[in-house]
Amino acid sequence: MEEQAYLDLKRGERGAIISIIAYLCLSSLKLIIGYIANSEALKADGFNNATDIIASIAVLIGLKLSQRPPDDDHPYGHWKSETVASMAASFIMMGVGIQVTYQAISSVFNRLEEAPDLIAAWTGLFSAIVMYFVYRYNQKLARKINSQSVMAAAKDNLSDAWVSIGTFVGIIGAQFGLPWLDPITAIIVGFIICKTAWEIFRDASHHLTDGFDQKLLDSYKDTIINCYGVKGVKDIKARNYGNNVVVDTVILVNSDLDLKEAHDIATEVEDELMKEHSVFDVNVHVEPN
Repeated sequence: MEEQAYLDLKRGERGAIISIIAYLCLSSLKLIIGYIANSEALKADGFNNATDIIASIAVLIGLKLSQRPPDDDHPYGHWKSETVASMAASFIMMGVGIQVTYQAISSVFNRLEEAPDLIAAWTGLFSAIVMYFVYRYNQKLARKINSQSVMAAAKDNLSDAWVSIGTFVGIIGAQFGLPWLDPITAIIVGFIICKTAWEIFRDASHHLTDGFDQKLLDSYKDTIINCYGVKGVKDIKARNYGNNVVVDTVILVNSDLDLKEAHDIATEVEDELMKEHSVFDVNVHVEPN
């Protein structure tokens, strides 16, 4: 299980690298065309992709650090490095989102008379199509390796595709005598950047403080109850180490069982949780009922 987990982290790096390349190319294109075509929305979209580069690099660094084996300072390994990197990226993204929003609001009052060039709209539409295909690739990869971070990156890819579509709509609207629609779209993009930053921070802090999905915990409990020889579940807890789940549980067994029989039941509980839910590690404590 541990060897497979490290292999999945290595494969997950491909998704982060593809996202970085796509964001690097598209952000450069959008910022250049945005300034040439005088489009606040496209520039905001470009800055959005620039922050996504940071987020993707953070995911890549986290994936690499998570592969480091346990040492004296980290006896449980470095699995949480990815989560820490994601939290750091969220602060950078929030700062950029606030700056984009501020500049867009200022442009509403200062530059209402001029509509951006139509090339900006086609750039936005092209970017949306590219990001949709990147989303499909990362989504498929995340499901294949069961990676929360790569799936989060995929959702960010899809969000960026929608942002670019919004940019396209805003710029087209500005062509029909509504030049204020372009900076208004830029404001919306700024809010989307801030929203994405908040969601990354929320999820990262939830994992770092050992928060866990109660519904998932209940499904683990149901699996344990159905194991042969288990009379009840006295306690169950779970926590995340990066993309890996560790479960601690106290089960009740018949008090007449000898040590080997009780151990065999505990082993079956471990095997079933790993098989049915891809749990990375299980710690089972047995008590007589």
